[in-house]
Amino acid sequence: MCGIVGVLGNHEVAPLLVEALKRLEYRGYDSAGIATVNHGRLDRRRAVGKLVNLSDLLVHEPLAGKSGIGQTRWATHGGVTVPNAHPHRSGKVSVVHNGIIENFREIREEMQALGHEFESQTDTESVVVLTRHHMDQGDDPLAAVQRTASRLRGAFALCFLFDGESDLMIGARHGAPLAVGYGEGENFIGSDALALAPMTDRLSYLEDGDVVRVTRHSVEIFDHEGRRANRPVTQVALDATRIEKAGYKHFMAKEIAEQPVVIADALKHYTGTSGRLNLPQDLDFKGIDRVTLVACGTASFACHVAKYWFEQVAGLPADVDIASEFRYREPVLSPASMAIFVSQSGETADTLAALRHVKDKVARVVSVVNVPTSSIARESDLALPILAGVEVGVASTKAFTCQLTTLALMALKAAQDRGRISAADLTQKLETLRALPGLINAALALSDPIARIAKDLAKAQDILFLGRGPMYPLALEGALKLKEISYIHAEGYASGELKHGPIALIDAAVPVIVLAPKDALFDKTVSNMQEVMARNGKVLLLSDASGIESAGQGTWKSLTLPTVEPIWAPILYAIPAQLLAYHTAIAKGTDVDQPRNLAKSVTVE
Repeated sequence: MCGIVGVLGNHEVAPLLVEALKRLEYRGYDSAGIATVNHGRLDRRRAVGKLVNLSDLLVHEPLAGKSGIGQTRWATHGGVTVPNAHPHRSGKVSVVHNGIIENFREIREEMQALGHEFESQTDTESVVVLTRHHMDQGDDPLAAVQRTASRLRGAFALCFLFDGESDLMIGARHGAPLAVGYGEGENFIGSDALALAPMTDRLSYLEDGDVVRVTRHSVEIFDHEGRRANRPVTQVALDATRIEKAGYKHFMAKEIAEQPVVIADALKHYTGTSGRLNLPQDLDFKGIDRVTLVACGTASFACHVAKYWFEQVAGLPADVDIASEFRYREPVLSPASMAIFVSQSGETADTLAALRHVKDKVARVVSVVNVPTSSIARESDLALPILAGVEVGVASTKAFTCQLTTLALMALKAAQDRGRISAADLTQKLETLRALPGLINAALALSDPIARIAKDLAKAQDILFLGRGPMYPLALEGALKLKEISYIHAEGYASGELKHGPIALIDAAVPVIVLAPKDALFDKTVSNMQEVMARNGKVLLLSDASGIESAGQGTWKSLTLPTVEPIWAPILYAIPAQLLAYHTAIAKGTDVDQPRNLAKSVTVE
């Protein structure tokens, strides 16, 4: 959620910190701050709201120094106030923190009993006060941080700065991502590669329990037992054009428009120039009796779509679990099953915890991720990158359709491995998949009529999405997108469930968006749609030309999409669902890229 960065540099660090924090805005935040050491003196500046408020403060109250730490905070413990903003400080110690400290009350009460004072409501302040206490008892900074880290329960990525130490940063990690960046006569700490991209492309990813001591000319990593540890240095290639708006008003608009390109990239990567399946040989479904798909949010809806594909195409039973519930229901796992974990960031805390829960209980752990160096990727037996490129908008768009594309190819591989698909049928399905980028280009041309429809949708208080078969999870995703960025209450339902309760909500003020490609379930979906129209419901029908011709009469509005192979329709129909959410949010004037209360990467449970 929060983003943290630390710099031991050769130039004034405040502008570098603010620029790095801007690159972490996509994670979501409600306050920001930096601390520096200048001529041995530790000082800080903090502000609530957007980073521009911190920038304004620094104009009036400059902060000098070539060593510094910074954070964008998303409030968990304590409200959005300056005293609760990071960095926190106690005595000679300052810290920024991503995560949640579960035993902070215990530590806080212990420190208060020893006479230490607290100024905030946060869990993080207990970390800095405990570290200061250990230093007051004679520990050097490294020993103090190691002792503190060993006391903490929960998830944390920490970066410390110390009064009187202009060439020292210390980081610690457990359950939340943290990387060390290497430069020439300068070194860095950051939440992810994106934060450090302008400064370095050489990174080491810390593992759980690691503590790192960083100076301008050295990096020393210690594991959870205090032993020296070597973490590989990775050169990370980040395409700078993928993190600029490139003329678009919002990142979300740019990322919606990029989908034909990134899906084509994913298809080319996994089918090669021959157009045949080219997934890793390690992805072997022979002998697998079940797949368990685990994810959160939008990624979980991608898993729900994939359940239809694995069962209908490959004849392979599939379960779908929300990661935050998975461990707690004590799932019964087959040793011959495959567990598939889907996460854009690869750092989603609930999904990572679920992955660790199934280790050694299933035949194979596979992850579908957008960040191949992420924790989930590194801890999987096999990681399949979705190749969506950097996604900055909080509401996932291109990552969702690239997840679907990768999962579709996995389902075809399962069918091939299990002898459930002929060579001719496999070739035909791959050809229709490769046609999707062109069809998506055509769907993107609906942006203007969707924008006109969205002006009416923006007036609604409640909106329903309906779909059948694999379009049902897409209805859930369409409703989620709308909720996320327009703040309109929306729900997705399986069309057949309408008469089992939700139809009570139907009246002329409730728009109903029906996702209905002309497939085997089309007539049943239309029957449910007619029930809505009979009760004066406002129906927006999304279908192909044949579907609109046969069922569009009497609807409030309709949108004609290209004809698509029915099984892949969720990938194509995701585009108008995203555009409906985007343009409705624009009509309402909400913050499209950084909606309230949301974070891009949820790294706490």
